Amino acid sequence: MSEDIDVVVIGAGQAGLATSHELGLRGIEHVVLEATTVGSSWLGRWDSFTLVGPNHTVRLPGAAYTGDDPGGYLTRAEIAGHLQAYAGRLGRVREGVPVRRLGRREAGGYELATDGETIHSRVVVLATGAYQRPLRPAAVAGLSADVLCVDVLGYRNPGSLPDGPVLVVGSGQSACQIAEELVLSGREVVMACGRAPWFLRRVGGRDVFEWLIDSSFYEQTPEQLASPAARHGANLQASGAGGGHDLHYRTLAGLGVRLMGHLLDVDGHRARFAPDLPEVIAAGDAGFRFVCDSVAAVCRRDGFAVPEILEPAALDTTAPTELDLRGFGAVVVAVGFRSRYTEWVDVPGLVDAQGFPVHADGESLVAPDLHFVGVHFLRRRRSSLLFGVGDDAAATASRITARLRLRT
Repeated sequence: MSEDIDVVVIGAGQAGLATSHELGLRGIEHVVLEATTVGSSWLGRWDSFTLVGPNHTVRLPGAAYTGDDPGGYLTRAEIAGHLQAYAGRLGRVREGVPVRRLGRREAGGYELATDGETIHSRVVVLATGAYQRPLRPAAVAGLSADVLCVDVLGYRNPGSLPDGPVLVVGSGQSACQIAEELVLSGREVVMACGRAPWFLRRVGGRDVFEWLIDSSFYEQTPEQLASPAARHGANLQASGAGGGHDLHYRTLAGLGVRLMGHLLDVDGHRARFAPDLPEVIAAGDAGFRFVCDSVAAVCRRDGFAVPEILEPAALDTTAPTELDLRGFGAVVVAVGFRSRYTEWVDVPGLVDAQGFPVHADGESLVAPDLHFVGVHFLRRRRSSLLFGVGDDAAATASRITARLRLRT
């Protein structure tokens, strides 16, 4: 069985729903295909997961946050509920329709193979999310089978892990939040650290996200980065748990987390770490100072006094380079995500060496009428975020509308 649809959006997360909203405003008939259920990717995070940005930064077109706690942080269930209500108003989503394969048709357009039918479409928007596949680094490949190894999507809560100490591998928001939760539950926690920026949760009565949104930080384009690989850099260390609070290497060390350099490899129960903890901490502190400068620049521009920000306290950066993992309950890996487009999209040259789409303003350079929305750093740093994806969705919807009208 086959069906012809002019425009198909694949994925009903914030990117797909924002694109649907913008296409609807322009009178473009379309459907949104969701592999499981709306909000499932958020519900798949660990039990205590919350947004890191304040609720008022949920600025999806037609679905901005309007609740009574703009400075709070939505839980995973609340985020999913918000998206489900959004999808219900749009009325374009078909749930439980995974696209198994997407390929080009000789006659033009695209063929989408689903479990129930084949769909032919003139235009396709890939909105399958910025976080598609948790990265499992080669460094943990040699871990003994008697030590559980889970990635960030496999972790649920401290009680879900076997008894014993836990090694957390990673440096960004997820790694820090999981390490904090584990140590507060009474677990012994060792952390293999990477280079991630950090800052205080609030300065001058404002959330760090408010300062950064008011600066040019989230307007940064891929071309302004030091290298293409920098798109994979860790996000600012912070937490929205418990009403939002400071969370970084110093707070973790203060709770008793043992900080190590980055993980080199594991041979059975023997884990080796680089002797680079001083450089790791210095890199994070450089990020701290960058945000300090951004705050000061906003204040000078807007005529406000620059708030006092104390220099970070000294941190002991001595650490061993080997660790015996016998007796450890688990290793939790939270080192970021990678795309999985090439697993199901049959278009040669679709992505670059880093797995990011090869595109111009969101449209594939190798496959006309194939668009991307919700990709990290697609157009700007904010392209995949709840306060930034709407602009990309609007740009893509406008391009699709203009193209379709030229053909009629």
